[in-house]
Amino acid sequence: MLIYLKKFREQISVKGGSRMRRRTLSLLPAAALLLVSGMANAYSAPKTLLVLGDSLSAEYGLARGTGWVALLEQRLQAQKNDTRIVNASISGETTSGGRARLPALLAKHQPDVVLIELGANDGLRGLPVAAAEANLRAMGEAAKKSGAQVVLVGMRMPPNYGRAYGEQFYGVYGKLAKEWKAPLVPFMFEGIADQPQLFQADRMHPNAQAHPTILKNIWPRLAPLLKAK
Repeated sequence: MLIYLKKFREQISVKGGSRMRRRTLSLLPAAALLLVSGMANAYSAPKTLLVLGDSLSAEYGLARGTGWVALLEQRLQAQKNDTRIVNASISGETTSGGRARLPALLAKHQPDVVLIELGANDGLRGLPVAAAEANLRAMGEAAKKSGAQVVLVGMRMPPNYGRAYGEQFYGVYGKLAKEWKAPLVPFMFEGIADQPQLFQADRMHPNAQAHPTILKNIWPRLAPLLKAK
């Protein structure tokens, strides 16, 4: 289409000189202008982000609108970025639950980007690391197969779970991100894990004051994927 418009302008210029050149746009066929307009709109179409997480992304114990996902939406709006965010996070969710729910979410929302924030509940329950890895891998592969880009959010276990289990658990995130060549947020709680005042009374869930830092940890890996098409 662009080649056609270029040739059309050249033909008018040859036939009519500078006077005709100034009238080029007014002589373009209406259908061609509509098509070009449609192409521009399609190119700038906003993306859809699917957040698949647990209580850490579902605003557990927080006032509505103060969790990191809501803060992300506010930041994007301030930047005139119309990304549509689907927060499919559920408190208590495990990797097996996310794996079971993801196919329907992909079919319904057709996201461009899928952020996976799961695994903490598997670890806290002492579930086998191999099972969590298999579930995370299945989710990532399903998202990629649908055409979406994947962002993986890492989590560490408290020291009382043992060094061996903790290292094995944490290593899964880096391993999968490397396999997928996907952005990895190394540790969701970077900068807050050792700050008791930034957690709720249960000492497991960050309070509202911590969520801007959580977004700060996630933003650099996520933002480049949310630019308009």
